[in-house]
Formats: sequence, C-alpha cells, structure tokens
Amino acid sequence: MRHSSMIAALLAPAVIGTLGLTTPAYARAAPPAARVAWIKSCYDKKRQDTDPCGAWRLRLRDGGQATVPGAATRGVTGKGREAHLASTFAVSGDGRVLLYERARDHRLVVRPVSGGPAKVLPEDARPKGIGSDEMAVRLSPSGERVLIDYYDADDRLPSKVITVATGETVTVPAAYGVLGLSADGDEVLATRLASDNTTTLYALRPGGGATRRTPPQVVANAGAWALAADGTTVAALVQGDAERKEPARIRTYDLATGELSEGVDVPAGPHFEPSSAWWDGDLLRATYTRTASTGNSAVVRVLTVDPGTGRIEHDDQYKIGENYAFAAAGE
Repeated sequence: MRHSSMIAALLAPAVIGTLGLTTPAYARAAPPAARVAWIKSCYDKKRQDTDPCGAWRLRLRDGGQATVPGAATRGVTGKGREAHLASTFAVSGDGRVLLYERARDHRLVVRPVSGGPAKVLPEDARPKGIGSDEMAVRLSPSGERVLIDYYDADDRLPSKVITVATGETVTVPAAYGVLGLSADGDEVLATRLASDNTTTLYALRPGGGATRRTPPQVVANAGAWALAADGTTVAALVQGDAERKEPARIRTYDLATGELSEGVDVPAGPHFEPSSAWWDGDLLRATYTRTASTGNSAVVRVLTVDPGTGRIEHDDQYKIGENYAFAAAGE
C-alpha cells in the first residue's frame, strides 16, 4: 500500500455505487472485481500536514467505482489510538476479495467485492502493541488465505498465515522474511539470511517442510516475486535501467533444480517499477507502477506474460489521481 504526505487536490470521478448495494446493470453479468483501492488526502491546517479522509474507494474493472462501507479511514497506533495514517487495506490478485480494518474496532476482516457478510479474522491477527503501520498484509491470489508480517521492535513476532473460511492460523518464524503466498495459497515464499551473508529462498509449507535453495543475485535482488502453485517455480521481476537502456525482465527460477531461465524482456515502460505478480496457471500477471514525486498519483500497468513462450499481453492500464494511499490488486 502506497502513501503520500503531500497536499491532495480533488480526486477522480464521483462514486457511482456502494459496495454490495448498487451495481450498474451492465456489470451484473459477471462478479465485480477491483483494479485498485484508494483513499483521498485532506490537509489539516492545524497540524500543517495531510491525513487520510473519507471512505476507501474501489475502481472496478468494468469502469465503475464503489465505496467500502465499514472500512476504517485511519489506522491505529500500538496503543489502540487513532493514528495519522491510512488503515490497513489489501485487494486480492484476482480483484474479487478485500481485506480491511473494521471501523468500529479495527479488527481485520475479509469480504468479497460483490458484497455479503464479512469474515472477521481472529483477534490476534494484530497482536497487542502492534499498530496499523507495523504490519504488512497480503492476500493469496484468490483471497482464501492471508499472510501477515509484523514489524515489532525486537523482531520476534512470527508471521501468520490465516485461512479465511476457518480462522485456522499457522505461523512462520520471525527469522524468515516473507514475500508472499503461492498461487494456490498453500506455500509461503520467504527468504532467510545465512551466516555467510548469502540469501536462501524458501517455499515453506505451513503444515511443515520446505523446498529451499540459494538463488543467483539476479533473483535475490529482484523487485517482486511470485511462487507458482507447484511450490517450486518462482518468477522474479527484474527492474530495468533506462540510463543503460536495459529493459525490465522476468526470469523464472526452479527451487528444486536451481534452473534459471533466460527470461523475457518486458515492455514495462521507463520509470515503471515492478510492484507485484501472481501466477494464473502457466501465465503470470505482473504489475508495474510509476508514481509521481508529489501527490502520490500513479500509473499502473498490468501485463500478462507467458514465460514459456515469451508472449506478452497488455492486460490493463489505469491512472490514480492524487491520494493519500492506494493498494493495487495483488500488492
């Protein structure tokens, strides 16, 4: 989720519907999906700074917009007090599931974009003493599981994987840096720094066991990663270099064999940075973002890549006006 500390102007078009209530007739043929969630920024003259304000809003793939009722505008501190920062928010890679902080008590909840009852995650999804800005939350591509990483002062809190339907929770030791969930949500892609300062890449199975290997630097230093449903194939989104005229690339790495593909050049565009990726079968959905230096406005580009054949399709592109924070699908 991206944040802005600059003064925001009026945003984008007015909201035309409310989540789960009003949907344009042309959108009823298929379940609604979100491209991105965002919240506007307002200037506080007393503090001489900006705060998130208003409701979280969704930009839908059918071109419409919706507000998210019941989602907190601001997050909380570790002491439970309202903070001058945006609340936690995430959108699944397929755009059909949301995670947010409930306004009345800041519990984490998950619900479909199409509406319906929200599933409340266990209370300890945010441990005592952890504020909204001290955790990173990722949904699996289809939203059935949640991965939460904590930024506690002593770095002792384990990360958690929560199954939304049941509330079942498994932990990942704090020694691992978690990168995301696999395409089917069954493994956690993680790293761990070895004593010789090399980085080991892991596909951790929450029930126990792992596949691990020390990857080459081009993989370890990538801008974003995605683990396939097979639990071994990792896509690494390598940042391009406009000055050196080096294009962005996507390479795949096999944790079981150590095989590294030659990769595919990606027309992400100058100044676009890899943001996130997730596997859809043999295809990879890769998101690249170019964020303005003021106002947090951004252009988001989504590509569909077939690493096996090198075929690339421009799946989506959209602009987000000035805002306090935004969360693109899959981030």
